[in-house]
Amino acid sequence: MMFCLRKFFRGLIPLILGAAVVASAHGQGLRSAAPQGQRATTPVDGIAAVVNKDVITVKEVENQVAKIESELRAQRIAPPAREKLERQALETLITEKVIEQEAKQMGIEIRDRDIDEAIASVARRNNATVAQVQAQIRAMGLNWNEYRQSMAQQLLFDRMRIALAEQTIRVTDSEVDAFLKEQAARKASGLEPPPPPPPKPVPRPKPQPAPPLVLQLSQIFLSVPENAGPEKVTEVRKRIDDVRARLRKGESFEDLAIQFSEGPEAVRGGELGVRPASGWPELFVQNARSLQPGQISRVFQSPAGFHILKVIRRAGGQAPKPPPPPPPPEPRRAELPDGPVMVDQTKASHILIKTSPAMSDDAARQRLENARSRIVQGGESFADVARVVSEDASAPQGGELGWVNPGETVPSFEEAMNKLSPGEISEPIKSPFGWHIILVEERRTQDMADQARRNYARQMLFERRAGAHFDAWLQQMRNQAYIDNRLFRQ
Repeated sequence: MMFCLRKFFRGLIPLILGAAVVASAHGQGLRSAAPQGQRATTPVDGIAAVVNKDVITVKEVENQVAKIESELRAQRIAPPAREKLERQALETLITEKVIEQEAKQMGIEIRDRDIDEAIASVARRNNATVAQVQAQIRAMGLNWNEYRQSMAQQLLFDRMRIALAEQTIRVTDSEVDAFLKEQAARKASGLEPPPPPPPKPVPRPKPQPAPPLVLQLSQIFLSVPENAGPEKVTEVRKRIDDVRARLRKGESFEDLAIQFSEGPEAVRGGELGVRPASGWPELFVQNARSLQPGQISRVFQSPAGFHILKVIRRAGGQAPKPPPPPPPPEPRRAELPDGPVMVDQTKASHILIKTSPAMSDDAARQRLENARSRIVQGGESFADVARVVSEDASAPQGGELGWVNPGETVPSFEEAMNKLSPGEISEPIKSPFGWHIILVEERRTQDMADQARRNYARQMLFERRAGAHFDAWLQQMRNQAYIDNRLFRQ
């Protein structure tokens, strides 16, 4: 099975952890890089910083600060000192500029139609129309263009993470075996609490269609370093439990976020923004879905660290359920699959043409249309054409991907594949990796319990490394970049 399509990073982050958890975790490595010099006199040329050949203006910094201050005022939070806001605003703009430059070097670009497709995908997953999603965003007093910009940035970050992870992170079979043995040993020793009995089914009325759930969230986040030992994890857990205790006593969530949170959003009182539920990491949705505006979640753990969430606003979705009883002190982890796991599999092959500055979308699509004509009209075999034309690592095997499980490929690829009948070849379709044509050979239903356990283990190991890897890469790119900070001289 080729790594170019596998979504080992999805479920993390998108994390996945999506974007919020990872963005918070990655902020840790960058905070130490924030300029620590004295505030210089405003540069006469209006340039706050130079990043390689690109310029960040004082006006951009002021706009970023104004945006943060506006968000804090809307939440009735006293903003921190002006200099701290300026430092954080400039640091954010420098990091974004570095990522944009590296994305350009890698040929990663977000177009308007990519944003349109992402928003349409959000609407489909919520059984809604784009107009309904747009109405929900505006009902929360948010600007639609800013939402699109946020979506574009999230798409760019996601594609960068996927590209980097696919290039470098590998989880070996021996590591998967060791993980499963460790989990089995913990369960046998009694260290892992048994799962709670399933609740008795309660007859429910047929649910009525509801607009998609949209959440505006804030968080307090404390990171746990990769490969941290039990003592370090316990120490971080105690710190965030102390913060949660202060929240119970009535202290301001925003003030404590500014004081203690380690995410880049801390300067805004922990405010993460607004997204449809499908745009937040699953862990966030699980812990925030039942909360009313103003309510605060329990402490929960992700591969990046420990989190506390606060629901600022919500719209759409079903009415929130009453809050659950207090959770146990330690957060529960997802269980390894137990018992039969019946999965509908598809045996598929594909031909991939990657896009780049030298290969436009139109040119890539045309190459695939020509390849498809050679197969459908010219009578050549799919495998023979794939060996010559495809730019995927599966090309020597005639483009074979083997048996594909649900969720193992990116959504655009899986959606197109699922529409095909055995023996049918798709029209060219676009994914984050380029343009594809897909051949579905056959389908079957298989008990994948053992493979599901191994996939679970592989994903957990991958998630542990992915955040630290992206953080290290981003810090390396910053170190290699020419950064002339004229606003805060050393």
